[in-house]
Amino acid sequence: MAQARKIINDPVYGFITVDHPLLLQIISHSYYQRLRNIHQMAFAHLVYPGAVHSRLHHSLGAYHLMCTALRELKGKGAEITEEEELGAKLAILLHDIGHGPFSHALEQELIKGAHHERLSLLIMQKLNEEFGGQLQTGIDIFTDQYPKKFLHQLVSGQLDVDRMDYLNRDSFFTGVAEGVIGYDRIIKMLAVKDGNLVVEEKAVYSIEKFLLSRRLMYWQVYLHKTVVAAEKMLIMIIRRAKALIAAGTATTAATPAFNRFLQGSHSNGAIESLLEDFCQMDDHDIMATVKNWCSHDDKILSLLCKAIIQRKIMRIRLQSTPIEESFQQDKIKEVTLATGLDEKDMDYFAFGGDATNRLYNADNESINILYKDGSLKDISQVDDPLIDVKISEPVKKYYFCYLRV
Repeated sequence: MAQARKIINDPVYGFITVDHPLLLQIISHSYYQRLRNIHQMAFAHLVYPGAVHSRLHHSLGAYHLMCTALRELKGKGAEITEEEELGAKLAILLHDIGHGPFSHALEQELIKGAHHERLSLLIMQKLNEEFGGQLQTGIDIFTDQYPKKFLHQLVSGQLDVDRMDYLNRDSFFTGVAEGVIGYDRIIKMLAVKDGNLVVEEKAVYSIEKFLLSRRLMYWQVYLHKTVVAAEKMLIMIIRRAKALIAAGTATTAATPAFNRFLQGSHSNGAIESLLEDFCQMDDHDIMATVKNWCSHDDKILSLLCKAIIQRKIMRIRLQSTPIEESFQQDKIKEVTLATGLDEKDMDYFAFGGDATNRLYNADNESINILYKDGSLKDISQVDDPLIDVKISEPVKKYYFCYLRV
């Protein structure tokens, strides 16, 4: 009997080959197919119209890079069994399976304290039961319980294939050239030393470019001020809907699954009982609901929903120092006068916060450079490093969003 094999045409890498029956079954599963309907970059398409690729695109891309990396490491003498290879491929294929609608934007709004990694693990465990324990090695690699640490580091680390794909893919779909990285060169230079993933010294400049690309993509794309404003507006919509429901005002979601998440406050401890409903939800549930609520009787909810649908995104001030109190008060008064609402309701229409990004953290999953004499150096300690101590410090920016009037 011929081995199961499927070729997928990817716009970034060309042909991606899936050649194991279990992998094909996982990809065909409804839990995985749900990722088709979750934007990889949430509201980034409001700024970069091409950024409409999905979590499924990214998952398949990361899988492709994992296949390439495993092949390179085996070619350099790393001992990787067929079971370990399958486990690593399963781990990367399912690493984002726990993302909900609009990914990070709503991560803490639907289930308080439930990070997508925790949900990914629960879904992987559920699939493991369904497939008779065949995913256990993949789960062990995903949770860093497997003895060969480098396999986990390929899935989740400072230099994992997850980051390599999303930087490459997101720059491709947004058209932002600053995000382009030499992923193929980096993968060619990967090696294993003392059970850990390292990079040969010839790739130093490619690694520094990778880290800088990540920083540039965060501030230019992921934390672009309009994207931040749109995501905060969606959060306010959810919070307003929950407040109305708590006050006894009829506010129904477009789908039963989303409706359940709006009723009451769900915490981390309730994840398992909500898992099936969670796996029924994607971006469509949210946007259909938002469209319905444009005509809601509550003025606050309808105003916010219309603004999202019509792309009348809130104005936002983003800067490296705290927003002046006088500026905030002026904007609150302006919005209060323009909407005719009470000032106590302005928390929905004029609000602030902060966003932080760190280029490189040498204390956590450092990138080690392997020299010809067998010695190792952290990327920040190489000769004439571009990644110096200052750049390793987190960058914090403050924002204040307010309704267009």
